[in-house]
Amino acid sequence: MEMRYSSYQVEIKNVKFISEKGVCYPRTAIITFLDDKNKEISTELMGNLDTADIYTLIDEGKDVILDNCMVEDFSLSVYRQQKDIDRKDYVVLNNFSARNSFFIAHTATDFSFTDFGDSDVSFEESHFARGQVLFNNIRSGKGNFSLSSTYIKDGHIELTGAHFAEGDFEFKNSVINDGLKDFQDMVFSKGNISFANTEFNSGKILFINSRFGEGDFSFKISRIVSGRIDFHYASFGKGDVIFERVEFGNSRVDFRAVDFGHGRVNFNRSVYGDGDFVMEGALFSGTKFFFKRVSMGSGVKDFSLMEMKSAEASFEKTDFGSGELSFNGSYFKQLSLRSCHLDHYVDIRISGAGTLDLSDSIVKDIIDMEPFNMEYHLNTLNLSGMRLLGKLYMDWNNNMCKKVILSQTDTSIRQKSEQFRILKENFNVTGKYEDEDRAYVMFKRLESKSELLETLKHREGIAALPAYISYGFRWLIFDAAGQYATNPIRVLFTMVVSYLVFSFIYLFMMLFSRSDIIASVDDRISIVARAFYHSAITFLTIGYGDHYPHGSIRWMSGIEGFIGLFLMSYFTVAFVRKILR
Repeated sequence: MEMRYSSYQVEIKNVKFISEKGVCYPRTAIITFLDDKNKEISTELMGNLDTADIYTLIDEGKDVILDNCMVEDFSLSVYRQQKDIDRKDYVVLNNFSARNSFFIAHTATDFSFTDFGDSDVSFEESHFARGQVLFNNIRSGKGNFSLSSTYIKDGHIELTGAHFAEGDFEFKNSVINDGLKDFQDMVFSKGNISFANTEFNSGKILFINSRFGEGDFSFKISRIVSGRIDFHYASFGKGDVIFERVEFGNSRVDFRAVDFGHGRVNFNRSVYGDGDFVMEGALFSGTKFFFKRVSMGSGVKDFSLMEMKSAEASFEKTDFGSGELSFNGSYFKQLSLRSCHLDHYVDIRISGAGTLDLSDSIVKDIIDMEPFNMEYHLNTLNLSGMRLLGKLYMDWNNNMCKKVILSQTDTSIRQKSEQFRILKENFNVTGKYEDEDRAYVMFKRLESKSELLETLKHREGIAALPAYISYGFRWLIFDAAGQYATNPIRVLFTMVVSYLVFSFIYLFMMLFSRSDIIASVDDRISIVARAFYHSAITFLTIGYGDHYPHGSIRWMSGIEGFIGLFLMSYFTVAFVRKILR
C-alpha cells in the first residue's frame, strides 16, 4: 500500500470480498489515498469485518485471520469491558494474522494483554492509519512476530512489558510518524530482533530496562529525525548488537548502564546530530566493540565508567564533532582512536587498558590523560604519526610513559623515538621540564639506535665496524657523560671520574716508565701528590707552570686538557639549561 499519503477516504460496499488466500469478508472497503492537495494517489480494495464479528471469533476460539481487511476501532480493552473480564486478564488470539490490513481507531487499536500462543503473528504491510497502537504486555510463544513494512500514521506505538519466547521479532522497513515509540520492559528469550531500515521520525524512542535475550539485535540503517532515544538499563545477551549506519538526527541518545552482552557491538558509520550521546557505565563482556567512521555533532559524548575489560573498542576514523569527549574511569582491553580528528577537549583518564592507540590522530585541543585520584593501568600507548597541535596533559611517572611506549610490539625503533620526541615537545609546552628531559633522552637514545640498525642493513662484517664505533662514541660522549646535557650532576660525576682516571694514569706512567712530572720550584712533594696535582691543574686548564710534564705524559696532558675543557663546557650548558627554563 501507498505510505506517503496525507489523508484517506473509506467507502463500504455490501459486496463480499475474497482475499488472495481465500478468506471471505461480508463487505468490501474501498480506500482512496489522497495527497496534501486532496488529489487521489491510489485506491485499495479490502474486506471489511465488524469488531463484533472479530470478538465472536475470539469467543469461539477460532483462528483470527484479518489479512487484506479494514478494521475499525478494534480494542481488547473494550472487549474485556463487554465480557466483564479483568483489564489485565489475557485474551487468547489463535493463529492471528493481519497482513496488508488497514486499522483505524478513534482512540487506539488495542491488543494489550493478548496471548498469541505459539503460532506466527504477522502485521506485515499493514497500516495503522488513525489512533494509537497498543501492544502492551502481550505474550508470544515459539512463533515469529512481524510488524515489518507497517505504517503507523499517528506515530504512537507501545509495546511495554511485551514478552517474546523463541521466535524472531521483526519491525523492519516500517515508517512511524512523529510520536511516542515505547518499547520499555520488553523481554525476549530467544530469536532475533530487527528494526532495520525503519523510519522513526521524531519523538521519544524508549527501550528502558528491556531484555533482548540470546538473538541478534539490529537497528541497521534506521533513521531518526530528533527526540530522545533511551536504552537506559537495557540488557543484551549472546547475540550481536547492530546500530550500523543509523541516522540518529539531533536526538539525545542514552545508553547509560546498558549491558551489551557477549556478542559483537557495531555502531560503524552511524550519524549523530547535535544531541548528546551518553554511554556512561555501560558493560560489555564480548571482545569486539566497533564505533568506526562515525560522524557526531556538537553534543557531549560520554563514554565514562564503561567496563569493557575483554573488549577491543575501535573508534577509528570517527569524527567526534565539537562537543566534549570523555572516557573517564573506563576500562578496556584495547581502546583505539586511530586516525581520529580530536578538535576539542578529550578526557582519556581511563582506569586502564591493555593498549591505548592514538596513532595517526590529529589533536587540536587538550587531551587529558593524567590520572587524578584513581588507579591507572596501561600496558601500551601508541602515538605513532600523531600531529599534536594541542596539548597532552600527562605525567612521565604517573602515566608510565617510558614503559607504555617501549612495550609496543608492532612499531619500529624509529617510530618509538618519534613518539618520545612528541612527548618532549609536549612537556615543554605544558611546563613539565623534568619530564621533557626524560622524554628527550629516550628520543635521542632510540634515534641513535635506529640509525645504527638502518646502517647495518647495508653493511656486514668489517664494513659494519665504523657504524659500531660511531654509535659507541656517541653513547659515551652524549649519553653516558651527561644524558644529552639534561643532567648536570651526571656531567659533574663524569668530570670527577675523568680526573681520577688521569691522575692514576700519570702515577703509573711515572712509576713504570721514564716519563715524569718535573717541578720548576723548590717545593718537594710526593709522586702521588704530583700526579693528582698535575691532573687537577691540567683538567681545569689552569696551568700554573710550577710543574710540567716530561716524556709521554705530555701527550696524556694534552688529551686531559681537551677533555676537561669539553666537560666543563658540557656542565655549564647542562646547568644553565636547568636553571633558566
